[in-house]
Amino acid sequence: MDKSQIPFLSATDLAALIKTREVSPVEATEAYLERIPEIDGKLNSYITVTGERALTDARKAEQEIITGNYRGPMHGIPIAIKDQVNTKGILTTGGSAILKDFVPKEDATVVNKLNDAGAVLLGKLNMSEFAMGDAFEHPYGRPHNPWDLSRNPGTSSSGSGAATSAFLCATSLGEDTGGSIRGPASFCGLVGIRPSWGRVSRHGVLGASWSMDQVGPISRTVSDCAITLSAIAGHDPKDSQTWNVPVPDYYPL
Repeated sequence: MDKSQIPFLSATDLAALIKTREVSPVEATEAYLERIPEIDGKLNSYITVTGERALTDARKAEQEIITGNYRGPMHGIPIAIKDQVNTKGILTTGGSAILKDFVPKEDATVVNKLNDAGAVLLGKLNMSEFAMGDAFEHPYGRPHNPWDLSRNPGTSSSGSGAATSAFLCATSLGEDTGGSIRGPASFCGLVGIRPSWGRVSRHGVLGASWSMDQVGPISRTVSDCAITLSAIAGHDPKDSQTWNVPVPDYYPL
């Protein structure tokens, strides 16, 4: 398959091709890393692109799959994460100039889970400052809606909506306090899930409202949301509000 066409696959279709080794995680990651600089200058969806790390993770995933150690549908899938979620050794700004130099010393639990699932991190996505909505500041510039650059992609997970809609990642994570997953999904023609309370850990997420914050996927299809949510859900002893119950496989809907 022409590498330039890989970003236009759904995450679940890409996962099927990766599993059968028709597409490699390295090819998929390179395809996104080549597309991001071509498109994102108009959208401003990324704050940080982690190209070297992404290729390292993709090579690791490729070797694991070649040797028969396939981890599941997120293995080798290029994903991007709202810059409200801590990533070890990678700038995490919360969309604020106050945190322009903040580099966390540990990953958020959802990032650990994505790492365990074999996902490939492309970078960190733009957002309104501290997830407070579009009326507040955007120190890293306002993201734009891929469907109409004069329009808003929704907030506060604006970068997640814009990047996913523009095929700059296979799927993404947002965070929702009062609509910040659902709004960008709606504005950008996507599917977003605000998980039920306690389904996904909030440990390592810069909080807007601890009693309301929820991390969840923004994706192009329902099945893409399902495989992303399956990867990040589950009990976390570092978040006492998470449910200590088995996580169902959301993909066989």
